[in-house]
Amino acid sequence: MTNYWEWGEPGAHSRRRLMKVTDKDVAYVADLANLELTGEERARMLSDLNSILEYIERLRELETGKVAPMAQISDRYGVDESRQGSDRFAYATREDVQGGLRKSLPHEAAVKNAPDTDGTFFEVPKVIER
Repeated sequence: MTNYWEWGEPGAHSRRRLMKVTDKDVAYVADLANLELTGEERARMLSDLNSILEYIERLRELETGKVAPMAQISDRYGVDESRQGSDRFAYATREDVQGGLRKSLPHEAAVKNAPDTDGTFFEVPKVIER
């Protein structure tokens, strides 16, 4: 499960063909994720993944040469240009949302009732046995 598109000559858009996800691919990924899927779940996952790849191929057909690139959709909503990286979006606001974006739970409140914490992070038991 490495390449989902086979490419023809450069610029030969019509020669590119979409490769399909196989049941073997779904089983491999489920195993990596330590998931036990029923036959019905595997079939649905296979269908869903192939639908996603087909939609991506449809999007690749769109002419985007005149569309300005965006790193984040948040670039449109009040970014702080004086900050770097994801900090630029810390105080992003939208005019259609009263009071700006929803306030998050304060850190102290989040860890207050945790059964195990070091004061900064939640401590959880190891669940991966492999």
